[in-house]
Amino acid sequence: MNSYLFDTVSGIVHPGELIKSRRIAHGLSQRELAYRAGTSQPAIARIETGDEDITWKRLRAILAAMGDEPVLESKRLQSRYDPYDLMRDRGMSPEDRLASGVNFNRFATEFAIAGAEARARDAASA
Repeated sequence: MNSYLFDTVSGIVHPGELIKSRRIAHGLSQRELAYRAGTSQPAIARIETGDEDITWKRLRAILAAMGDEPVLESKRLQSRYDPYDLMRDRGMSPEDRLASGVNFNRFATEFAIAGAEARARDAASA
């Protein structure tokens, strides 16, 4: 399964997505790109789908085969989580962190049970 689909950070272009978008923009098939890059079509397919990790060196080589160069830069991540929560948690004592984790686990368990009960009621009334 493509693990990058479950990333907690949004707005990141993954190497496989970059290769695929550039390949399509250049009007190349996976086979044509593989030939230019000195690899196989199945390898390109695995990279594009995220089923194969790629090194920076290989990414540069594949993009260079299309006449492109990757640009590495840094910017603030857009996360679904508040970064200040992490900073607050780091300032907590180990005991307080453990208690917070236990409380969250209890909440998640109660939430899951309530959802299961609601689904069971819906199924029984259908």
